[in-house]
This record gives sequence, structure tokens and C-alpha cells, in this order.
Amino acid sequence: MPLDNSDTIILNALQSNARCSLEQLADFTGLSTATVQRRLRSLRDAGVIDREIAVLDPDKLGHNMTFVVMVELERERLDQIDLFVRQARKDPQVQQCYYITGEADFCLICVVKDMADFEQLTHRLFFENANVRRFRTSVVMGRKKVGLDVPLDHLT
Repeated sequence: MPLDNSDTIILNALQSNARCSLEQLADFTGLSTATVQRRLRSLRDAGVIDREIAVLDPDKLGHNMTFVVMVELERERLDQIDLFVRQARKDPQVQQCYYITGEADFCLICVVKDMADFEQLTHRLFFENANVRRFRTSVVMGRKKVGLDVPLDHLT
């Protein structure tokens, strides 16, 4: 879908604050609210806007630990990869799951309450999965940048 400068302004505004009103978006772009509304519908229908979410602070909700986990599978058959992806997607403590190249097959970002909670996660996702060869874990010392913003400056 070709995007123009107004679309880019709308998308940047929504990446910063998905609660931005139609009136605010119209003000930012110089377009009417009806035009902004049509553009938003088109962006959603085309899948450019995948979903609109609230970003929560896990520390304030009792998930005080974040882990980066590199997972290596025993067999990289398509059915085995799909099975692992389904398990990761289903688990609410897995925030992000990336299928990657290199020494590991997957990189997971996981949030847990404490070490006991993480141990339960490792049993569920790794130890009970006969296709997981090994996993390596890094503890996140501090959240320095968290986001999913996509750079749009190349579009204008």
C-alpha cells in the first residue's frame, strides 16, 4: 500500500499514543476528521496497522524479572518449528518470540514474577519438550528501551 506524508504522520502519532483522537490526528495532518477516519480504516484493512495495544509496566504488575532465552531445537522440521511457535504464542509469559539464524533457533523475551516462576516456565517450554536441545538464559538487568515502533522516515 503506497503511503503519503499524511499517512506517515498518522502512523507516527499512533505509534506514540494509540489513544490519539481523530481530531488530534486531523490537526497534525491538516486533513478533515472524516478523511483521517477513512485513512485509518484503509490502513487497518491493509494490515499496515496490525493492532492497537496498551503497553504495561511489568514491574508495577508483579512481573519483576525479564529473561532473554536463546533456544536450540533438536530437529528443525517444519512441524517441530510450528509446534514450538504455537507453545510460545500460547504462553502469556512469553512476550516476544523470534525465529532466528545463528547458533540458536529462537530468541524469547519472557517476563516472570520470580525465579520459581521462571523455573516453572522452563519446565513447561523447554524441559517437557523433547525437541529442545538446549536453552541459554540471560537475565535482563534493566529496561533501557522498550517498544515496537517501526521507523517511517524512509517513506517520505
